[in-house]
Amino acid sequence: MLIDAHVHLFPARLAQAIRDWFDRHAWSIIYRQTAEEALSLLLRGGVDRAVVLPYSHKPGMAEALNAFTAALAADHPEIVPCCTVFPGEANDEAILDAALGSQGFHGVKIHCHVMKIAPDDPRMDAVWRASARHSKPVVIHAGMEPANPGYGTDVRALSGAERVRRALTCHPSAIAIVPHLGAAEFTRFEALLEELPNLYLDTTMAISGYFAEVPDLDMLRRHPQRILYGTDFPNLPYEWDRELRIIRSLELPEREAALILGENAARLFQIPIPSKAVRQPQGRGSA
Repeated sequence: MLIDAHVHLFPARLAQAIRDWFDRHAWSIIYRQTAEEALSLLLRGGVDRAVVLPYSHKPGMAEALNAFTAALAADHPEIVPCCTVFPGEANDEAILDAALGSQGFHGVKIHCHVMKIAPDDPRMDAVWRASARHSKPVVIHAGMEPANPGYGTDVRALSGAERVRRALTCHPSAIAIVPHLGAAEFTRFEALLEELPNLYLDTTMAISGYFAEVPDLDMLRRHPQRILYGTDFPNLPYEWDRELRIIRSLELPEREAALILGENAARLFQIPIPSKAVRQPQGRGSA
């Protein structure tokens, strides 16, 4: 089973606002379809499940975003819905308990740069406690890069491996997935895998070669049980399967490839999977 563990599908107006921000501050997103069209593209390309990660940009957005994601997942069983919350907003812990409990979300998405919050900020305690209570992961963009001035804050000051280490030391039963292999502290985050048993990394954009700083790809060989395949689709400046093709080119042993491309995500996000080999994608997406 092929699982993309890092997909962003938003309501149309918010998706357009995000694309506008990227146009001004980062790169030109080539995928500008509706959420349903974007999902269809992944499925045609061979993806079996898409872990959808909404994230709040300000207080008061979370419940509407969660409702949108839940409705999308109800119509499309290939979606694995995660929830979001704006840490410190009113009733944040209640929002999380409902989402991760009776509402059936599979994890939580936090974006430190967008939310302007550090992993070890006391406002994050409710998120880490909810993760521990429900045994569901927090996908938290806590790496320092890309340190884009468009966020309006010094993201390097509120991100990084040391802050993640402090947060998970205080909340050892919480589960964290740090995207982008922790860019740009690849070596430091890899070292943390030895120290923090509930820390995982995903490949999102880090191995694509798009950015000047790239990780040692042998990290995937060293830690196949702790790394997940993810893309950041559809917010990409290149073809969605670029990283998948790079992973395939490494010719990892079948078992290690299966872990990275699906089984780790299935375990962490509690996704039932059939007993079968990871299948090859059937095609390639286009803009």
